[in-house]
Amino acid sequence: MINIGDWNPPEKKYCVFFGAGFSKWASGLPTAPGLFDFKIRIWGVREQRKLNQIKHIKTIWDVTNPNGTSEEFIKQLIESSPEENKLITWYVARRLTDPFIWYTDYGRRSVLSIDDKRIISFKGVTKAKSFIDSIAGPDLTGILTTNYDLLIEYSLGTDNFNYGTRFQELHGKGRYPFTTYRTGPVQAKGNITLIKLHGSISLTDKGYCTDGRGGITGKARFIPPTQNKQILDFIAPEWENAKIILKKSASIVFFGFAFNQYDQNILDLFQETESWIKKIVLINTNTRVVPFAQKIWPNAEILLIHPDDLQKCPLPL
Repeated sequence: MINIGDWNPPEKKYCVFFGAGFSKWASGLPTAPGLFDFKIRIWGVREQRKLNQIKHIKTIWDVTNPNGTSEEFIKQLIESSPEENKLITWYVARRLTDPFIWYTDYGRRSVLSIDDKRIISFKGVTKAKSFIDSIAGPDLTGILTTNYDLLIEYSLGTDNFNYGTRFQELHGKGRYPFTTYRTGPVQAKGNITLIKLHGSISLTDKGYCTDGRGGITGKARFIPPTQNKQILDFIAPEWENAKIILKKSASIVFFGFAFNQYDQNILDLFQETESWIKKIVLINTNTRVVPFAQKIWPNAEILLIHPDDLQKCPLPL
């Protein structure tokens, strides 16, 4: 186990933390309050039945819980029965996967793989890639995220990131149009470490995949957006790797992270870094994140930048 206590990393070192607001800014993916817009391109009778079922349950729940939140709705379904747990998990993953599904003229579909050349034409990937390229300097210690989607992976490609261990083999197809049978197994072999603290639509019981197939099959492994999340064993290594990255960092750049007060595990992780973090950069449209950050890092320099201002000046790292 990694214990992070008093520490003084080199002052130029920094890490980046992406929250759901980053994916919304880059590609319009919904944050938790907007998850149930049901914007899914239905594929077949089975998916239509699932979507109708979740719509029906949500309509009834909204009547009896007029002030309820999406997180509360998700939590109730997870705890109600194995069937509804499976249904809501499928829906969340399917909604975040939908913009990155490729449909053919031959009645087939697939989630685009991380190294698929066609992905650059998809909404938001170019925008996300431009920002990530701008912060991927030699002093970057790693990228942390609570997001399940693959925007970061699409932006980097497997040559430029790893999930905690370089040359980790990923399951699934390789670069389009070549298959793994022609190019060998795909490895995440880049220098930038990407840690997904709440799981991913690319993570299944077999490990990380080259695409978000779990978003279609319903077999993606992630912690749904609910209050009082519990850290499950399947992502325990990610949390240990996150501690290593934070220990190497003197500054943290947050993009679109809300500092939700019910995400206690995340807040506790940050609290452990209070003694050595010197600077916090908050890229956010909401000024309310500032006092939350000040509470965790009372002695750090805290800067707030609106996403619309990113083109005007470089990040003050």
